Amino acid sequence: MVFICYPRCTTCQKAKKWLTENGIAFEERHIRENNPTLEELKEWHKKSGLPLRKFFNTSGQMYKELGLKDKLPAMSEDEQYNLLASDGMIVKRPIFIGDDFVLVGFNETEWKTALGVKS
Repeated sequence: MVFICYPRCTTCQKAKKWLTENGIAFEERHIRENNPTLEELKEWHKKSGLPLRKFFNTSGQMYKELGLKDKLPAMSEDEQYNLLASDGMIVKRPIFIGDDFVLVGFNETEWKTALGVKS
């Protein structure tokens, strides 16, 4: 399983701590140094079952600087994918990828369910 994060992100730190405490093995990938590719994003989006807008880091500086709140609704899916692939800081994190799931953002309840962790 792959844990995609930005190490200085407090939500990513919290998710990583949770994974470690629950004995879940993962490979860590720094989103800024190893930005998701267009192909990866398309695959993860399909596997996640989430709307594509959920892959955008709406609280991030880049999102605000680019005025994406107003621009995204008018953008095509291809334009959105290309934008996400252009800079890892636009992508919501953490992302946790398993064989049959993709979790975007850290929601402990969702992660417990997807990973079969008992409370």
